[in-house]
Amino acid sequence: MLAQIPGPLASVTADGAYDGGPVYRAVAERQPDPSVAVVIPPRSTAVPSPKASSMPTQRDRHIRMIQIKGRLGWQKAVGYGRRSHAETAMFRYKAIIGCHLRARTLPAQKTEAKVACSVLNRMTRLSRPVFHHIR
Repeated sequence: MLAQIPGPLASVTADGAYDGGPVYRAVAERQPDPSVAVVIPPRSTAVPSPKASSMPTQRDRHIRMIQIKGRLGWQKAVGYGRRSHAETAMFRYKAIIGCHLRARTLPAQKTEAKVACSVLNRMTRLSRPVFHHIR
């Protein structure tokens, strides 16, 4: 999946099914820059690597943070909630617009997707409450 992204990575976020060394290695091979944040919740049975005390990996730091702050505290600290926002947006798109594009050519498909996103954004703005401060 990483090969499909043309530019540099800022972060990689996935659910717990992707927890493990192969994903962290794939990100490191794709972009050796250590500033790429890999945000994957470790499994509840996860244990730190043997080198965690001397050279902790991102995964080791996640495990340690969960031990200190708890799972919800970790999620808030690393911004893991962004993943659920993205999933919710895709669910809305598929539920309201549909799972398939109707256009046949790539330029028309791009236009169709832009129009659909515009419609969803407008619907979201219309459904938000407006608050007025009374003094």
